[in-house]
This record gives sequence, C-alpha cells and structure tokens, in this order.
Amino acid sequence: MTPEIIHGSLAVIGAGLVTIGAAIGIGKIGAAAMDGIARQPDAANKIQTAMLIVAALIEGIALFSAVICFIAINS
Repeated sequence: MTPEIIHGSLAVIGAGLVTIGAAIGIGKIGAAAMDGIARQPDAANKIQTAMLIVAALIEGIALFSAVICFIAINS
C-alpha cells in the first residue's frame, strides 16, 4: 500500500468518527433536555433554546472536523 492510500483511509475513518461523536453528543443533549422539560415543564422554552444552540455548535464543530478530514484525503 502506498502512503497516499493509507493517508486517505485514515482521513475517511476520522470523518466517520466525527460523525459518530456528533451523533452521540446531540443524543445526550436531547435526552438531557427532555429530562429537564419533564422535571420543569414551565422552563421548556429556555431549555429548548439552550438545547438548539448547543446542538448547532456541535454540528458546526463536526462539520469543520469532517471538512478537515476530507481535505486531508486530497492532500
């Protein structure tokens, strides 16, 4: 195997790990938000807003990391 093939394979594995990590993070945020809303239904709007902001930040980091992995494939 050439170093380019190994380098590209590692970048693809990295992109997959980024996707799995983001999915786990968003799942934990959703579960915690549902738990918080179940405990205090009157705070649902504040909890939902905070949940969406954090989920968007996680998605941004995941997208940035995936782009870095895909750039590494081409270099």
